[in-house]
Amino acid sequence: MQRNLIDRVYSGVVGTITGLGMLLLLAPTLVVVIISFTGGITLKFPPPSWSLRWYVELLQSQEIVEPALTSLKIAAAATILSAILGGAAALGLARSKLKIARALDALFMSPMVLPAMAFGLSLLLVFNLLGIRLSAATLVLGHTVICVPFVIRMIGASVQQLNPVLITCSLSLGASSWYTFRRITLPLIRRGIVASCSVAFLTSFDNVPVSLFLADARTEVLPIKLWAILEGSLDVRVAAVSGVIVLLTLAGLVCAEIFGGVSRQIGSR
Repeated sequence: MQRNLIDRVYSGVVGTITGLGMLLLLAPTLVVVIISFTGGITLKFPPPSWSLRWYVELLQSQEIVEPALTSLKIAAAATILSAILGGAAALGLARSKLKIARALDALFMSPMVLPAMAFGLSLLLVFNLLGIRLSAATLVLGHTVICVPFVIRMIGASVQQLNPVLITCSLSLGASSWYTFRRITLPLIRRGIVASCSVAFLTSFDNVPVSLFLADARTEVLPIKLWAILEGSLDVRVAAVSGVIVLLTLAGLVCAEIFGGVSRQIGSR
């Protein structure tokens, strides 16, 4: 009886702390999404009235649409590059027992350790020393550097869970290394690849410090544009942009869960 009481108290305390933590994490996002449906002209919570006015104006605002398209292009390019480079590094480092592998792993993880502002400034100084002018290409390279660590970690985790016997069997049966990678390794680590690409895309899309230092005057990205708008006024369009990003993220998570569930069912059969 006493043990059951202790278990209930423990579950209640843990549940309460967990609920408070989730509330603190989700409350700012919920507030922004609610404000985005306001009929007023300023960021005010609770909204004085409800309307889709700011979402309509958002679609008609080239001031925001163009930076958003630029951010999507840069994030897509950085995701592709980081998937190729980070995936290759993960395959080489995941099961290596060499000392140099640990040194390389620490080197690749350094962008996650350094402060974001310091890292962005460092990249700017490197490009200046090399005589490279700032452009969309330098921004893609900078975003790739900060996305690669996430790709290495997530794909590396998938590679470590891969049964090496499957690869050995494929090679022993006469398959080439490329065929084994394409038909055995790649399908088994595809979830890690998809997850890492998703994280890399989001990391690049909403990055501010690196974009602030490496973007030139002609390359205006969405996070910097929203920052500039908020510095001048409390524009409700910023809340509408945040609402769109939140809704698209939730839609992506739902689709991933649906397709993930289908693939698990097919795999179990």
